Amino acid sequence: MNKQPSHASEFLWSTPDAFEETKIAAPGTNLELETGAAAGLYGAAEVGNNVQSVWDIASSPEMGAGEDIVVGQKFSIYRCDALLGQGGMGKVYLAYHTELARPCALKITSPGKLTRGDDLKVRTAEEARSAAALIHPNIVTVHALGEARGRQYIEMELVAGGSLKHLLRREGPLPTLQALRWMSAIASGMDYAHRQGILHRDIKPENILICGRGVPKLADFGLAHRIGRGEYIPRGFVCGTLPYLAPEVIQTGDHSTATDVYALGVSLYYLLTGRLPFYADSLEDFTQQILTAPCPEVRELRPEIPLNVAGLVSRLMAREASNRPSSGTEAWHLLNSVLGQLRDVQSILDEALGYDPTVSWIRCGEKYCVRVQRPDGRQQRVFIESSEHRSDEQLLLIYSVCCPAESSFYETALRMNAEFSHGGLAIREVDGAPHFVMVDTYPRGTVDSEELRKSVHEIAEHADQVEKWLTGEDRN
Repeated sequence: MNKQPSHASEFLWSTPDAFEETKIAAPGTNLELETGAAAGLYGAAEVGNNVQSVWDIASSPEMGAGEDIVVGQKFSIYRCDALLGQGGMGKVYLAYHTELARPCALKITSPGKLTRGDDLKVRTAEEARSAAALIHPNIVTVHALGEARGRQYIEMELVAGGSLKHLLRREGPLPTLQALRWMSAIASGMDYAHRQGILHRDIKPENILICGRGVPKLADFGLAHRIGRGEYIPRGFVCGTLPYLAPEVIQTGDHSTATDVYALGVSLYYLLTGRLPFYADSLEDFTQQILTAPCPEVRELRPEIPLNVAGLVSRLMAREASNRPSSGTEAWHLLNSVLGQLRDVQSILDEALGYDPTVSWIRCGEKYCVRVQRPDGRQQRVFIESSEHRSDEQLLLIYSVCCPAESSFYETALRMNAEFSHGGLAIREVDGAPHFVMVDTYPRGTVDSEELRKSVHEIAEHADQVEKWLTGEDRN
């Protein structure tokens, strides 16, 4: 077990942005690049020299040794088109896979790094394989690991968008619902990694990328670690970025699923307020604040934030690990629970259908009736209402009545249902009589507006097809 560093100099750190960029890592354990450069694939002009890795200090005498990659050159089967970012261990390029004819992000170690010994090479390969095993819509995909010209490289999915940190620097704190939706998606990716036995160990806004469709992706598994696998870390060295380290990591050096949850909580705090919960002028003071100081509540900085959101942040950042969600699964459920409480159906419909000229809707008690104009001149009503599930499983129920469920229709209805790619045909009591109904559901807290819009149109289309095929009428 590692001990708490006895002196600030035992931490390696470098930062133009004070401790916000502080990288703490054990030398020789990974292909780590500073995550702002490695993960934020937003172009070299924005990256610049804003961030230094711990390796810029630990390895600076070797910088520039050997042949460097020139933009426009071919490296193995890749053409390096632009430099996206760099750290002491290597660089990340916007590259082009010449055999598969596709763009990618290519992380390449600096010259001479493989001469440090096989340990770095083995660990780099292990970490790349760990990340490559994580196939999830909210995790940046690793495509390949290789070696060329005496250097290792990792080919990654190219996410043509900026990091959340850069977004906040441009636009300031995020709207509450947007911050919660994105953190819920990242919690889903984190949960998937945890269930595969992998800890990220460096979750922060710099390592969360937003792709062109607005989907957040967790990037840079350079410090990732397989749960249960032994690891030697020299005394006084801790993996991670200081402001996002849970107190128990600072004290013992040990990471767990609960420490990833803590980092998720600090990230949410940052997205909501535009600042970190703790700040100090020295490393020792900073660590003491994390260990002992009360965390300023988000409502002190943004009073309009709902109480349940403030409570959510406090739970994710609880100083005692036993008071936090213990895993990505629990964190995801907690985030969705709060999202479900915040998002009312009216605002969801406004967002999804407000600019669709083919629909209109009215509120009918606790549900909404959406009238969809079909391309062939027919119409179909779609109903949307909240389910009666627990708060952490609140669903939007989307359904449309087709026609009476007469026994003579059963066989035909079943055959039609097998052909539908979206929604399902069910029998439901309507005005005291059984009817065929097309049904779909989405989590209320995280449903995307485009998903809801498509669902409304597809449910309307399928319900109308059933009604027309079975009855030839257009009553619903």
